[in-house]
Amino acid sequence: MYLYGRNWTRRELAAHVGRIEQIGGIRRYLGDEGPERGMEFIQVRTGAGLAYTVTPTKGLDFSLAEYGGVPISWQSAGGDIHPMYYESEGAGWLRTASGGLMMTCGLMNMGSSSVYEGKSYGLHGRVHHLPARQVCAEGVWQGDEYEMVIRGTVEETALFGGHLRMHREIRSRFGENKITVTDLVENAGSDPAPHMMLYHFNFGYPLLSPESRIHFPAGSVTPRDAAAELAGYDKWQEPEAGFQERVYYHGLEPAAQAEVRLFQPNFPQAGHRTVPLTAALSWSTDTLPHLVQWKMAGAGSYVLGIEPSNGLVGGITEESQQRRLLILQPGQSVRYNWELNIG
Repeated sequence: MYLYGRNWTRRELAAHVGRIEQIGGIRRYLGDEGPERGMEFIQVRTGAGLAYTVTPTKGLDFSLAEYGGVPISWQSAGGDIHPMYYESEGAGWLRTASGGLMMTCGLMNMGSSSVYEGKSYGLHGRVHHLPARQVCAEGVWQGDEYEMVIRGTVEETALFGGHLRMHREIRSRFGENKITVTDLVENAGSDPAPHMMLYHFNFGYPLLSPESRIHFPAGSVTPRDAAAELAGYDKWQEPEAGFQERVYYHGLEPAAQAEVRLFQPNFPQAGHRTVPLTAALSWSTDTLPHLVQWKMAGAGSYVLGIEPSNGLVGGITEESQQRRLLILQPGQSVRYNWELNIG
């Protein structure tokens, strides 16, 4: 592996430490205070600067992410609230949405709350508030490379309400500031079921500041709200009290992969120094053909949402009316892939 400016064999690296976790690796722990009590966390450190936390109690989603001990993600005011406090109706999702690097929205609904075929679906669906089963977190040597892998299964199901199952796999390697995620969502029930999927990435300060540059893939850009301005969708600013959220739909040109790049020329690091830093998020467009952008430069809600998805955020009823709603037949599955590179 390449680490600390040189190449290492497994034996060479082992000679310099008592345990590999001295440099990086996987650590599991529990929250024990306030609304985080009972939350399970899995922290991953790559040894090269990137560290991030996964929450099995909330859909194997991503909480705080850092580079060199400095955050790149945004955290909501409530923090990593246990899903026991989740309110599924209407916009109750907002009370317990953790923020963090990535919240999964789905599996049957994402976007606005609505009623579809007599059933009520809340904002952004349930999966962010569903604990995972069969969670495995391990570090494994593959020759001279050390790989960290987290796997688990999340199910959204109800009597007479469908049964979708998501298998998630998260991978990182020592010496690489990269996260690779593969999700397989299958209809494990006996009846057709609607399936909507959106990856709600939340980038924040100090990765974001007025000097940050945001590069989107080629294609059209349309404000969700007719009165919203298109100007400034790719710019950032200082926090503004009373800022009204802006949502943009990006029409992606045909390509196997799409990528959004956030560039901060002066990302702070230890020793009162700064470094240029780029966060590059890429995903497969064959199953995530849409990109939703959420610009929220408010005081306290200072966050840029980059949201690859399989639909738009009007909710399940609107998606059905627009003939965009994916219906999974029994036994049918769909695979999603995304990758985040920091450096």
